[in-house]
Amino acid sequence: MLDIRQLHYFVAVAEEEHVGRAAERLHISQSPLSRQIAQLEENLGLTLFERSQQRIRLTRDGRTFLAETQAFLTHAKRLESLARRLGRGDEGGLCIGYLENAMHSGVLPHALRQLRAERPDTHIALYNHQSADQLTGLRQRSLDIALVAEPPPADDPDLLAAQVLDDPMLIAMPEDHPLAKAAKVTPDDLAAQKWIGVMRTEGALRHDNFIAACAKAGFTPDIALEATEPLAALGLVAAGLGLTMVQQSLRHQAPAGVVLRELSWFSYRTALWAAWHRVNLRPLVEHFRKVLLQSSTPAINSAT
Repeated sequence: MLDIRQLHYFVAVAEEEHVGRAAERLHISQSPLSRQIAQLEENLGLTLFERSQQRIRLTRDGRTFLAETQAFLTHAKRLESLARRLGRGDEGGLCIGYLENAMHSGVLPHALRQLRAERPDTHIALYNHQSADQLTGLRQRSLDIALVAEPPPADDPDLLAAQVLDDPMLIAMPEDHPLAKAAKVTPDDLAAQKWIGVMRTEGALRHDNFIAACAKAGFTPDIALEATEPLAALGLVAAGLGLTMVQQSLRHQAPAGVVLRELSWFSYRTALWAAWHRVNLRPLVEHFRKVLLQSSTPAINSAT
């Protein structure tokens, strides 16, 4: 049986790469700490550290064990917190992962507003992580619900998902731009413009998909500037620095000086998915999942 205290000791030594500093951090003596680490290695039958006179470093197996240990301790801490909340008579709270788009589009705020109206005492913790990290959190049970850009595979043994947003794109341009009052905007018109790209923290895949959709529509955007999120890109448009495309759900957040127009011939959409674990959904998690899916239904239907 693993000793949780030894696991905490192991993480401290691994992070400090120095037994003395780890001992100071843990407020114990160096010799007992060394003995505990040696005992952990003996019990596991695994060499966790490469040791020298100068420093101590993780082995390859040690790095793998560290990642799993950190996830285990995070879940253990959450489990303890859950037990305390259940002991107080509440439902244990919710841990929700999300992307910025879940906030900007209103999907998450609307669902949380409904949950708060129905269950005002629910404790909610929000974690802004990339999609891959959120799915890992679901598998490790450190998250209850994830809002991600791509769903897990349909045959995933652990996770399920449902789409909660399918958002068309709008062209954003300065109000004094010639195209702002044009009767029609064509692909050739857009090919001749300077563009502001949005390179999201999700990585290059969505950006590449957007560029591919532009090429399919008949133009390739000449990207002169890049922003990390769409609201920043809209600010650059307002300053007259170029054109960009943003999801329709952001139309009410466009700053003064920006004109938004629909492009019936442009098919690219921004999707958002809710994901959750297949097994042992607590009643509160199941309830919020239903609230999230129900509150997102109009947004999906109006965009399709």
